[in-house]
Amino acid sequence: MAAAFDRVFQIPAATTVPLKTWTEGFRIDDWCPPEVIEFVEWYFGLNPDTCAIVVNYVFLSRCLESVPDGVLRIIDTHDRFADRHLQYRPFRAEPNFFYTDRASEAVGLSRADMIVAIQSVEADYFRGLVDRAVYLLPPVFAEPAKFRAPGRLARFGFIGHGNDPNLFSISKFAHGWAASWRPDLPVLVIAGEICGSLNGLDLPGVQLAGYVDAVETFYAGVDAVVAPMLMGSGLKMKVAEALSLGRPVIGTRIAFEGFDTDHPAHRLDGVADTVAAIRRLHDDPDGLGILTAACADLLTRYNAKATTCEAAWLNAIPRRSARAAGSLAARAPDVSTTVGAGIIVREERSLRSLPTADEDGGILVATEKPSPATAREAGYPSERRRWFVSPEPDGSRQSAGALPALHEGPVSLSPEWIHRRSLPRPAREAIAGSLGDAQADWTADGCLIGYEADGLTVVSRVPSFLVARSRPTAAFLLGDGETARELRLTSTAALARAPSLAFAATRGALTPVPASLTFEPLEIDGSASPIPAAGKTPSRPKAVLFLSDDLVGLIRFAPARNTRLEVQ
Repeated sequence: MAAAFDRVFQIPAATTVPLKTWTEGFRIDDWCPPEVIEFVEWYFGLNPDTCAIVVNYVFLSRCLESVPDGVLRIIDTHDRFADRHLQYRPFRAEPNFFYTDRASEAVGLSRADMIVAIQSVEADYFRGLVDRAVYLLPPVFAEPAKFRAPGRLARFGFIGHGNDPNLFSISKFAHGWAASWRPDLPVLVIAGEICGSLNGLDLPGVQLAGYVDAVETFYAGVDAVVAPMLMGSGLKMKVAEALSLGRPVIGTRIAFEGFDTDHPAHRLDGVADTVAAIRRLHDDPDGLGILTAACADLLTRYNAKATTCEAAWLNAIPRRSARAAGSLAARAPDVSTTVGAGIIVREERSLRSLPTADEDGGILVATEKPSPATAREAGYPSERRRWFVSPEPDGSRQSAGALPALHEGPVSLSPEWIHRRSLPRPAREAIAGSLGDAQADWTADGCLIGYEADGLTVVSRVPSFLVARSRPTAAFLLGDGETARELRLTSTAALARAPSLAFAATRGALTPVPASLTFEPLEIDGSASPIPAAGKTPSRPKAVLFLSDDLVGLIRFAPARNTRLEVQ
């Protein structure tokens, strides 16, 4: 992004956007936090000569009401969101993304002067919904690879993100394909982030490839691509991507919405129809040749139309005097490294938003999360501090340095803590001790009522999700002068009477519940750190640290001199 724009800003939000609503739809502004409005007002106050604003997605359109008169307002829709939830009903599921009704979508779109649609069906829908100029602007796709018709299909593939449309569609298709698979039929290869949502899928004729280093590598390893989409809106990028890399695609009508095609293999009606088409084509060189030629022609015609639409769009935008191009270049990351307690911590300040590891093999453990007020005061900087951890090369000989410290303010946790656990246990425990100093989202006082080397029991008031065990959470025992010990929460029990122990949270949605929690040392790769036996070590446990996807919590233990619990 730094290479494409003069300046990049990040806008932190104080509250989490709700992914679900148990009503007929979200209100149009439910996903637009007030911090976005504050940023727009701040930006135009400093840059009054700004001539246009482009808002991605209609659910952020509320910020257009804060734009000064005379500024061109544009909404890039990406998708239609009215009645989107109706696609989920055949699957007996609720969407976990934004959806609304036609009236609300019309309110949002009416805030713009110009509306951009990604495919023609949605452009026609928007024109019928609001009295605004609607422009069709599908992306132009490069054609770096030449189409080559396979003589037969040995492997065909699907690569994608684990969103609901992808997950529902490929899961249904994989089961349908496996139901009648034989060894002489091609193997379905599924790759990408979606494999994490398909853990445990073990079907004949289906292979989970996981993440790949490059999409080009994936497409080079399959003879064709399947797009068995049963739901979704907008333009299906997985279809365009496969075509641009020279692979023939077989898919449903929904998958090819926005593409002008009449080949039978592009207008299939569901799982059974798609399975049957692949079985017919897999050993038919002539049929595969016709399909490949149709795909090549489709991409050429699509790109020609997209180029024409782009020219029409550029011609429609009002012209103002050209501004000198910015000369800012992406700044190299600021990096510092500290070593201690058997681990190497690399702190990086950069614009990168989705790294999971650094160039030296360190694993991302946390990212700085400034408050909205802090971000505004600093001018909404785009760069964030990130911390990567790796064990020292000789883990048996820990360096004498002190435990490297992380940020003392709020942080966002990486997938390492809950979903990946790729660091060795001693490294996780070493860095967890430092996370105990981060600004917690919730804190509580607690009392130890059972404390042995093989486990401990705590009474406290904790968020309800811990008692219900509805959210994956990692736990660590922290002690004065001791390395943290990773724990496993083995049981919880709600208490009928609340102990007189304090609870505080920075998020109002966290409801405290009086409960007892029992832990034992967690085994990773067959090893576990025993809990230091009470009375045999000079230090005492001081807290239990809880790490979940978006929360840091801390139970601090009451002094040991009074083990009685007063209830109210």
